[in-house]
Amino acid sequence: MSRPNPGGPATAWSSKGWLWLSAAWAVALVSTSVALFIGEVMGMPPCQLCWYQRILMFPLAVILGMAAFGNDRRGAIYALPLAIGGVAVAGYHTALVAGLVPQWWIPCGAGPSCSDQKLVILGDIQIPWLSLLAFTAIVAFLIVYLRKTRR
Repeated sequence: MSRPNPGGPATAWSSKGWLWLSAAWAVALVSTSVALFIGEVMGMPPCQLCWYQRILMFPLAVILGMAAFGNDRRGAIYALPLAIGGVAVAGYHTALVAGLVPQWWIPCGAGPSCSDQKLVILGDIQIPWLSLLAFTAIVAFLIVYLRKTRR
């Protein structure tokens, strides 16, 4: 009689680590969906910094989904640098919108202004703040997942 593989899919689905990875994937999936909705359905063109955040977020929805459903810890390892980069870009964008960054540091050229946010949610919450929250949550979920599944 053979023993079940302790690291196989049966234990991965029931382990607490999988929930953290799934939470990171859910945040990335919702963030990607909202970004596509704002750009494609509402017709609001993204600024240059928003494009960079999209470049970092969109692959996370795919990588983390594959990692969560394929029981692949490496997916979280690959996703973590993207999420940390997203925190950096979204943090800079948030500081820019808040007026904490000098005017000459603004990287935006042609297209919508990175510092002038037109879409505000619940009266005062702006898109860069939500992006920073999403990337930070993904980083936190991935760190917890990687610690819980450390070998």
